[in-house]
Amino acid sequence: MIVLSKEQVLSLHTMLINETGGSDGVRDEALLESAIFAPLQKFDGKDLFPTVYQKSSRLGFGLIKNHPFVDGNKRIGAHSMLVSLSLNGIELEYSQKELYEIILGVADSSVDLDMLTEWIINHQK
Repeated sequence: MIVLSKEQVLSLHTMLINETGGSDGVRDEALLESAIFAPLQKFDGKDLFPTVYQKSSRLGFGLIKNHPFVDGNKRIGAHSMLVSLSLNGIELEYSQKELYEIILGVADSSVDLDMLTEWIINHQK
């Protein structure tokens, strides 16, 4: 599986801010690293997030919920999740409204990690 590095997430964030506005910069380095490395966690030698769907979902979820950036946390969470899926050959079909609603749901805690993963699976092309 192809995973995004910290440097790649930082670059994606800077590009998003430059394109859509807001403030660039990391608010909390530890929370950023936690969000990026959480999808790779193992317990007793087994992946806690074994599928591409789960890893990508966990990445997006962590970036949104950890709020590691000064601005654009929902944007980078959504974008990183979609890029991660795409790099691994998974394309989704959704309206902008559907994406907006699921990402806002994560941010306001009405959507949990399992629900986000299920949303991804249900929106495969």
